Amino acid sequence: MASQTTTSRSAAAPESDDWQPHTLPATTHSYLLRAAGSLSEAVTATDAPTRYACAHVAALRAAAALLAARARPQVRPSRRQQNAWVLLTQVAPELGEWATFFAAGAAKRAAAEAGSSRAVTEREADDLVRDADRFLAVVEAALGLTPHPSVGDQLVGRVAG
Repeated sequence: MASQTTTSRSAAAPESDDWQPHTLPATTHSYLLRAAGSLSEAVTATDAPTRYACAHVAALRAAAALLAARARPQVRPSRRQQNAWVLLTQVAPELGEWATFFAAGAAKRAAAEAGSSRAVTEREADDLVRDADRFLAVVEAALGLTPHPSVGDQLVGRVAG
């Protein structure tokens, strides 16, 4: 492999003020719909590991939506492939804290997806659902879209099982 495709801030598209929903790539809209679907799955999941994993995937798909809209591929020799959270900090530095936060939860998500019932607590899962919900709204706003209605109220009163 002589070169790989990566993204760069310098190759990023215009800032969010220049975005119009009808000019966003179809993949951006697709990722946003998939993020909302994963968030919905997280809200309705009855066990904490599934709720956590679905919420983390929702955030990852929201990041992918922003990357699809802003990032432009560049060919650079001998560069390692980078994960979505690293790319997000390059393309949207204003979302760097979110990227760091969700990157830190990747190992827990992997453990939850692997079936570990002790990977996360009910509280951690519910908190991540709320954080993924907020992150999706931040991404939607950054893309010039109206943020979705919050799902946080759907978690209130959840009976821990």
